[in-house]
Amino acid sequence: MKKPGSVQSLETLGRVRLSKSFFMRDMLYSEIANFHGIPNIPDDPDLAIHTATQLCKSLLEPLQERFGRISIRSAYRAPAVNQLGNEKNYSCASNEANYAGHIFDYRDADGLCGATASIVVNSFIDYFEETHHWQAMAWWIHDNLPPTDLYFFPKLAAFNISWHEKPGRTIKSYTKPLGTLTKPGMDNFEGSHAAEYEAFLATL
Repeated sequence: MKKPGSVQSLETLGRVRLSKSFFMRDMLYSEIANFHGIPNIPDDPDLAIHTATQLCKSLLEPLQERFGRISIRSAYRAPAVNQLGNEKNYSCASNEANYAGHIFDYRDADGLCGATASIVVNSFIDYFEETHHWQAMAWWIHDNLPPTDLYFFPKLAAFNISWHEKPGRTIKSYTKPLGTLTKPGMDNFEGSHAAEYEAFLATL
């Protein structure tokens, strides 16, 4: 597919069904793009579709099947959108750091592809606001989904979740406790962490 150059071709891209519940249009919304008037359109739609499909099928669909509706806060960013977000300190990493991340349609420095979305699990919001125990969701994903890197944020317990050809398995947080919850080699990495999320599961 060529890069969309008209409303009709952009609508065609948006209608691509990535998985049971998600369409490419779900990946394209951006407050930065809307506010600053920058088109958030992939240069390589085929690669963007491929990586978004893997993200949705392997990670977002299983999450939604278990916990109900997922809200996508930020997913695909065109390089120009991401660069502006970085320059204006809108919590965007550099383009180079976001290739095969939020920039779905560019490969990273190792030639690998990937996709990242910032999402909210709606059914988790109330539990998080009452307990501030974001680790419950982090550990459930760590124990039950394919390998992925996670990064948690303070508002709505939103988090980045990533599909990548060579996946990591690190959990980090910008909300308390800050820093790295786990990564390969840490004492808490292996085994079941069910005790961390059983209280949340009981609320469902």
